[in-house]
Amino acid sequence: MKPQILIAGAGPTGLALALSLAKQQVPFKIIDQESGPGEASRAMAVMPRTLEFYDQFNFADEFVTGGIKIEGVHVHVDGKEKAHLDLGSIGEGISRFTSPYSFPQDEHEKVLLKQLERYGVEVEWNTELLSFHETDEGTMAVLVCDGEESEQEFLYICGCDGASSAVRHQIQAGFPGGTYEQEFYVMDMKAVGAPIGSHKLAMCMHGEEFVVLLPVRSSDTTRAIGVFPDYMTAADKEITSENLVDYMQSAFSIDVKEVNWFSTYKVHHRVAEVFRKGRAFLVGDAAHIHSPAGGQGMNTGIGDAMNLGWKLAAVVQGKMKQEVLKTYETERKAFAERLVDTTDRVFTRVVSKKRANRLFRKRIAPLLIPLANRSDRARKKLFMTLSQVQIEYTKSRLSRGKVNELQAGIRLPYTGENYEALRAWDWQVHVYGGANSELRDFCQDRGLVLHTFKYDSAAEKRGFSGGAIYLVRPDGHIGFVHPDRDVQRLQKYMDDWGIVPFHG
Repeated sequence: MKPQILIAGAGPTGLALALSLAKQQVPFKIIDQESGPGEASRAMAVMPRTLEFYDQFNFADEFVTGGIKIEGVHVHVDGKEKAHLDLGSIGEGISRFTSPYSFPQDEHEKVLLKQLERYGVEVEWNTELLSFHETDEGTMAVLVCDGEESEQEFLYICGCDGASSAVRHQIQAGFPGGTYEQEFYVMDMKAVGAPIGSHKLAMCMHGEEFVVLLPVRSSDTTRAIGVFPDYMTAADKEITSENLVDYMQSAFSIDVKEVNWFSTYKVHHRVAEVFRKGRAFLVGDAAHIHSPAGGQGMNTGIGDAMNLGWKLAAVVQGKMKQEVLKTYETERKAFAERLVDTTDRVFTRVVSKKRANRLFRKRIAPLLIPLANRSDRARKKLFMTLSQVQIEYTKSRLSRGKVNELQAGIRLPYTGENYEALRAWDWQVHVYGGANSELRDFCQDRGLVLHTFKYDSAAEKRGFSGGAIYLVRPDGHIGFVHPDRDVQRLQKYMDDWGIVPFHG
């Protein structure tokens, strides 16, 4: 079939969007101007919410077995460990995946490419999107491949093409924000020393500088991310990895045996003014970029893709009204703005040379961190925020209803058994307790899969109400909830949006 959607950019965001469309049998084309997948990696962290999405595609275990579970954060100040935070089971009972994993972006992309191959999809490398314009029926895109231009028509265009996005420039979307003045380095190395461990992340501070150390690729390889000391950036001579190694060994009490990769970069924080214009969408770094604080960037882009993918598929296949596409921007832009603001404040605390911030990170933070180990409430809040399972769309037009504390728009709470059903990647009804014949007949007539679960202590603890109807979106968020088996209200919600299950 003729491709109906063009995905520009084959990084993790574009590949995740492609997987979503492939699973829903929507024909598309995915291109990238590079000659092949990346061979270096800046993005490392894979968060539990991302793993939950991948579990819906049934390949999350590749990251669990191939990645390195981060089980703790250790804080070192001037060569001495001052505090540590246990992470290994911090998400116990909240998600199947209880802590972040270290998994390099280039390896990450290889996993996604392998999954796409199972759907018979290949990325068209060495292909660039030059321009596009809307027509009465869709968009006409000008592509260039190996120097040859061609015009091709699509219904929609998705810009997953990074911070310098051609799609964003084409739709003339502003990209307000700024750039941090500090210059950063990233280095993969073989090293030993007290801050380095096979399953831990170390935050090391010395004077006004800091470095983050975490395992990468194997337990004996370490990724270092930090800020250059002033005396290096102030000098006229070129900064080399050798100079940096000498500094790191002295400042952070480590012994570097070998450097595998070294790069420098600047950090930006920006959010596009719009995430959509007409038939063009901005996804991932094309829509928002932020500091590396918390390892949120790549995971947020994948979350964008999972939000947009099922909506595009539904509209293209005539299984939902076009109005649903408006909810992509309202749901994802609000989160991106909050994230940029939060990571900016955290990052500023970490890199600022103001006395108050220096005092906080070297004296106050090491005293506060151990308190989280003794507080279940603090640990839960930290996990909810860091893991991205706390992302909600309660203010979206697509969210309707509330029962007790569970409001439409939140991610479906995890009970230990209900997430198996989400692998269908489709609309479905969940009931905790029995379902009456009227609801069963309605679901059968509408092609909706109905799942009934025990209303037990686990369900009650997660906030579910016995007998309530929960209509779950393909991405695992609750779309509609009602306290009793009111089929008429469920029918009205589905009719208002024109919802037809993908596989019904």
